[in-house]
Amino acid sequence: MCGRLTLRTPTSALTALFSGLQFSQRAFRFNICPTHPLLCVRQGNSLQLESVDLRWGLIPAWTKEPKIGTGLINARSETAASKPSFRDAFQHRRCLIIADGFFEWKKTGATKQPFYICRKDQQPFCLAGLWESWQDENHPTQAPTQTCTVLTTSANDFMAPMHDRMPVFLEPDQFERWLDKSNPLAEPTQPMMSPLRTDSLQAYPVSTLVNRPNNDSKECIARSNEPIQQNLF
Repeated sequence: MCGRLTLRTPTSALTALFSGLQFSQRAFRFNICPTHPLLCVRQGNSLQLESVDLRWGLIPAWTKEPKIGTGLINARSETAASKPSFRDAFQHRRCLIIADGFFEWKKTGATKQPFYICRKDQQPFCLAGLWESWQDENHPTQAPTQTCTVLTTSANDFMAPMHDRMPVFLEPDQFERWLDKSNPLAEPTQPMMSPLRTDSLQAYPVSTLVNRPNNDSKECIARSNEPIQQNLF
């Protein structure tokens, strides 16, 4: 499961990650939630890479009910190529979702303790994503709604104490193949969909401020002083 992200990386660092691709200036985000825009990179009509904001929660092109997107914030990488909601996007509309951290909740007794997870080197990362363009039949002159979903895989040893799933991380040498919409990916897509190396991430407890979507400040990622179980990792 991946349901909250952060992006507080300066624009200059994002440009360096993609060898000069331009990104617009944006406010730092400390609690990106479903239905919020995610910063993504995809292959445009000219086959050049482009940065774009896509709403989190994929709305399949064929549906008449856009609310379905609230339940499609994640897609299992093992079945995305065959599921009706994702299979066309898996073949033709893949994207990279840029973030620098995410949250997961660990059940401790009767409560759930939120943890902030990021790379040990504090660098941004790219998650495997799918995107769709949905047109409202009742308003055909309106611009289509463009949405996305985060692919997930089985948890590595680091994440397993919190959840049995984790987002799919892609390395720079995998970007081109993942984004190339002229190259439909065959099933299975391993090792591209494999869990991230266990030693790549770090995690620490944060306050329950992150539980509320309206809270979007650096306090969401501040280390919590509340007592928790000490044997989680």
